[in-house]
Amino acid sequence: MSDFVITVEGLSKRYRIGRREGYRDLRETLTEPVYLILARFRSLFRRPGVQDFSALNGENTIWALRDVGFEVKKGEVVGIIGRNGAGKTTLLKILSRITEPTGGCVEIQGRVGSLLEVGTGFHPELTGRENIYLNGAILGMTRGEIRRRFDEIVTFADIEKFLDTPAKHYSTGMYMRLAFAVAAHLDTDILLVDEVLAVGDMEFQRKCLGKMSDVARQGRTVLLVSHNLSTIRALCGSGILLERGSLKAVGKIEDVVGSYLTHQSIPKSQFSDKNRRFHSDTLRIVHAATYRDGHEISQFAYGEELEIRISIYADVKYDSISVEAVIRDAYEAPIICLSSGLTFGQLFSLDTGYSCASCKVPRLPLAEGRYFLDLSVGYAGLHFLDYLECALWFEVTYCDPAGTGFPYKQAHRQGAVYVPARFQAFREVPE
Repeated sequence: MSDFVITVEGLSKRYRIGRREGYRDLRETLTEPVYLILARFRSLFRRPGVQDFSALNGENTIWALRDVGFEVKKGEVVGIIGRNGAGKTTLLKILSRITEPTGGCVEIQGRVGSLLEVGTGFHPELTGRENIYLNGAILGMTRGEIRRRFDEIVTFADIEKFLDTPAKHYSTGMYMRLAFAVAAHLDTDILLVDEVLAVGDMEFQRKCLGKMSDVARQGRTVLLVSHNLSTIRALCGSGILLERGSLKAVGKIEDVVGSYLTHQSIPKSQFSDKNRRFHSDTLRIVHAATYRDGHEISQFAYGEELEIRISIYADVKYDSISVEAVIRDAYEAPIICLSSGLTFGQLFSLDTGYSCASCKVPRLPLAEGRYFLDLSVGYAGLHFLDYLECALWFEVTYCDPAGTGFPYKQAHRQGAVYVPARFQAFREVPE
């Protein structure tokens, strides 16, 4: 018997633009002949040279997926990434048998459960208790399974007080917690999850990450769609990269995420001098950017190399010049000072014309979040020839060096700088 529980070969899905797919209701069935007669009547009076786009083959269609093929082994946790419109949700809908493919085939071994949209299968007039049974039945659970898991679901969703309240009074977060709790406690061989963790608050996201890790350790297969690369890297061992409906990369999650960051048009660092504070008449910073491996980008992960390049124009020659970059957190509080003169004892000479200074941080020690850079050129911090406040920004998208599955994020409680440390517990002997 094959180790693969999901086999996808040549999978394609084409949609008609402006046309709803699926079943027609009674009104559409009865009125369709009238619309056809009117369309035929209008075509008789169409002016010569006017193009009938509806008659063109392919002009009013779009391929959401095209010739996609991959295999997933039992117990794998696979992250599916890509830009908006890449075909990620369409892929999960086909695997969930919600949407029929245009071409290709899918073979699935085992019971499939899916959580594709928040609140799918909930009725607003029913209570939380009733919706648990309704949603569980839609996802394939028997009444006995739901009854056995009921207390776990309610505890996980943290809605005990509102269990007998109609769902129409629930907030989006409550919908989210209840929907995920039902899906996560479903006894399936394969679980499909589409960008649902982004709705809950930070504490609930941590709980969801822990539950997803438990599901993976139980040997169940998980396919997870998310734009949060830190979540993908924390939970998944392998990945799939989609671009405009085509498969661009498949393999280890680090390789797939690396391919996405390198080739998926990651925003470049945006230089701005609108916050200029100090400026001499003979020297000025004209441009700056952040780099990784020679590529100008604005997104990094913990432990990666960060390079800051600063372009300077001088009208006269300068000696004993210090170049400085101050990293600020999301609240614009300074957290790290990189000064060639003050902290590293390196001073430079600048000739007239254009020069470039580079600062490399071999291993970025920052938690997830956005950061800003103040840039300056002067005499070892004693006198600034040019100073730019928040001239650049960059993001750290992933920080989980210990591999706990709980990314270290920039926050008041956690801080912006991650410092590795070793803890030891021991019994204290009273004196």
